[in-house]
Amino acid sequence: MGTLYLVRHGQASFGADDYDRLSPLGQRQSLRLGEHLRAHGWQPDAVLCGTLRRHTQTWSALAEGLGAAAPEPLHWPGLNEYDSAALIAALHAAPLPSPHTPEGYRQHFRLLRDALRQWMAGVLTPAGMPDYPSFVAGVVAALDHVRQLGQGRVLIVSSGGPIATAVGQVLGTTPETTIELNLRLRNTAVTEFDFNPKRHSLQSFNTLPHLAQPEQADWISYA
Repeated sequence: MGTLYLVRHGQASFGADDYDRLSPLGQRQSLRLGEHLRAHGWQPDAVLCGTLRRHTQTWSALAEGLGAAAPEPLHWPGLNEYDSAALIAALHAAPLPSPHTPEGYRQHFRLLRDALRQWMAGVLTPAGMPDYPSFVAGVVAALDHVRQLGQGRVLIVSSGGPIATAVGQVLGTTPETTIELNLRLRNTAVTEFDFNPKRHSLQSFNTLPHLAQPEQADWISYA
């Protein structure tokens, strides 16, 4: 039996020209998770990491918190996130209001939810993106790789879409439920699976044990 922790990246730069980099808060969240794992004696035997910059920056800060025993990660493109801008553009070509306003934020996620439904149903083909079955196959291949390890402690650093997809594959959820899981995931949240050579089993979803103190309430973020 083994344990797999799937970690969503730290807060990125939502609404900026380049979303794919951690904010200062995202750096602190990631470092704090590594420190928490080290304090509780949890050191991974193997690490898989998506290749987006926010993934590698999250792992770098997390590894700093873990200390010298942190292993080198296996970079896995199948753990990369879908392109939310391409999804929304395929559905809604007109310019959108700033996502930093309450209405702009709500509209962004309304459109993203609708675009995800259509992409998953095979109706929408966003530019530069794989179809949904290919996206799922990349996530499943990562889970298969972990399963073949058979045992040990494994850590995956990825994004909300792949992590929700992994949960959806293990639980057999509907596409609509997978989308809702995706949009509830918090930055640096931990989702835990047990695994053996035959299967994965979900133990917990979207937890923040490293941000449990009252003074860390404003460290919790979603985008």
